[in-house]
Amino acid sequence: MAKRTKLNNLLIIALVLVGVMVLVILVGIFLPKPKEVLQGQAETSDYRISSKVPSRVKELRVHSGDRVKAGDTLVVMDSPEVEAKMMQAQAAEAAAMAIEQKAQNGARRQEIQGAYELWQKAIAGLEVCEKTFARVSRLADEGVIATQKRDEAEAQLKAMRATEAAARSQYEMAKEGARREDKAAAAAQVARARGAVTEVQGYQRETVLTATADGTVTEVFPSVGELVGQGAPIMNIARTDDVRFVFNVREDYLPSMTIGSELTIYAPAVDRELKVKITSMNVMGSYATWKATKALDQYDLKTFEVTARPVNNDDVKDVLAGMTVIIK
Repeated sequence: MAKRTKLNNLLIIALVLVGVMVLVILVGIFLPKPKEVLQGQAETSDYRISSKVPSRVKELRVHSGDRVKAGDTLVVMDSPEVEAKMMQAQAAEAAAMAIEQKAQNGARRQEIQGAYELWQKAIAGLEVCEKTFARVSRLADEGVIATQKRDEAEAQLKAMRATEAAARSQYEMAKEGARREDKAAAAAQVARARGAVTEVQGYQRETVLTATADGTVTEVFPSVGELVGQGAPIMNIARTDDVRFVFNVREDYLPSMTIGSELTIYAPAVDRELKVKITSMNVMGSYATWKATKALDQYDLKTFEVTARPVNNDDVKDVLAGMTVIIK
């Protein structure tokens, strides 16, 4: 009797186990499977603000988390060395302009008048020498005076002609002014000095740093009063006009995704659905992105990086880098 009871109990347990197994199989077959969820994140293009000249942070007008627009003043720097260089450049420009003006104006009026008077004096002397030579030459022909006297008068005449020609050249040179080459050299010096001023003005503009594109300040590195070296980053800004969404997608989900196709994604941080368009797909080379399925007589699955961009940029102005996005 006890033995039969024991067998009945074992039979009941076995039937219960079989029933449970059948129920689990039926639930697995007929219960709807949960939807697959592909999770990605928002990314943005960043740019850094830095100064071309070593300077000290005088004023920070924005802080981490602030929204900025292109052209907004972000940082005001202080660089006494740049101001000193500007004074030097302006002084060099003024000196070069004075030299050019001198070359263009030529000699002073008094110098031109003095050269003219010397030329007139040489002309008068030449006239006297010509008359003297004519008289001496006539007397020598008549035998009144020696021939040597005529030779001396002729030599004086030639010397006076040379003196007159030299005086005329000095007058013409004073009236003409500086040589063409000297004027060109003076003009080049002015251009060089103005270039130095323009260069320093560029450095001055670098002491007031502005935003080059709309974005959000993500990091501010120095504090007010801190010395910043040339090219050192001062702050980092994430562009709000260049938002993209990146997903790591296994290749068995790719048939529903093609470049140019549009998807609807969900951003929990802003509690909003967004329309996006797939712009690129790139294979991820790491072996860790594979899914081995050969044990099931299938094939290994690789993972691809899928990038999508918003259809309307106005929809993502409040989306920040790192926010989670979901494709259901």
